[in-house]
Order: sequence, then C-alpha cells, then structure tokens
Amino acid sequence: MVYVFLANGFEEIEALATVDILRRAEIPVTTVGVGSKTVTGSHQISVVADMTDSEFVYDGGVEMVVLPGGMPGTLELEKSVCVNSAVDRADSEGKYIAAICAAPSILGHKGLLRGKKACCYPGFEDQLIQATVVNDRVAHDENIITSRGAGTVYEFAAKLVELLRDKETADKVLNSMICKK
Repeated sequence: MVYVFLANGFEEIEALATVDILRRAEIPVTTVGVGSKTVTGSHQISVVADMTDSEFVYDGGVEMVVLPGGMPGTLELEKSVCVNSAVDRADSEGKYIAAICAAPSILGHKGLLRGKKACCYPGFEDQLIQATVVNDRVAHDENIITSRGAGTVYEFAAKLVELLRDKETADKVLNSMICKK
C-alpha cells in the first residue's frame, strides 16, 4: 500500500496526479488527511482523504510514503507526529519515501538525505541537508525519490510506478495519458 499524506496547503497537482497515476497502474493508494478528512490545497481545492492521520496505522503492508509539496502544506506535514513517525519507520524498514517540490526539505531536516542525490523546488536546496543536490527532474537514490515540482509530477509518479511494479507498466500508463511519444 502507498500512503499519500495531505495537509492543508498541499499542492493539488502533485498530490492528485500522483494518486491518479498510481491507481491507473493498479497500485493500491490511500490518502491520509492530516488533522481532518477534508483537506484544502494551496489553490483552494478541497479533497476528501480516504482516512485521517488519527485513523492511520503503520503496518507491514506499507510499500511507500509520499509527501506532496505546496505551502503551507509542507510545513504542516513536517509538524505532524503521524507523518514523522511514518517517514521514520519507512526509512528504518528500507521502504520507499517519495517527496516532491518543497517536501524534500522535510527529509533533509530529518537527516535522511545525507550523502544521497536529491532535488527539490528551486530555493529549497539549502534545506536538503548534506544531500548531493541535483537539477534532475526526478532523483532516486536507494529508498528516497525526490522531484522538483508540479511540472515534473508525471515523471515523478512514473518513477514510483516503475519502482513498485516495472518500467513497462509506467510507460504503458504514461502512453495511455498521451504523456510519452
């Protein structure tokens, strides 16, 4: 199961396109609203999450934790005990942790990017503490996947599909959406 955490002020495209692409690849995804089941994005689009953070239970079925960016959503995710606990446990178990836009800063503050390639939204590079900052649209290093922002979400989500399934499935989904030649 993939868990996508949503906090008020999240970047809608980064969260919802990722969920959509994963589900098109038939990968089970659950959205988790931080503080409420109804969460409003940074562009005032409200969504109803599948569960709240108080309902979330980390279990052996977690394959990946996804943190969309956006402001102040990233700051709200970083304040969440539930999100921090999920990220810490996923890291300790070698599970995938994916973050896009400003959200890689959360991983940087936690020391999870030390010695790893990572990318983020321009201006947040100094928050990727001890990472090897790259300008790639998507960076994958061990169990960490990062990406730069809303304009890179298709490549980001495709990388997640590739890691959880395979490249053929990722390409098939993007082709069906007319995202690839």
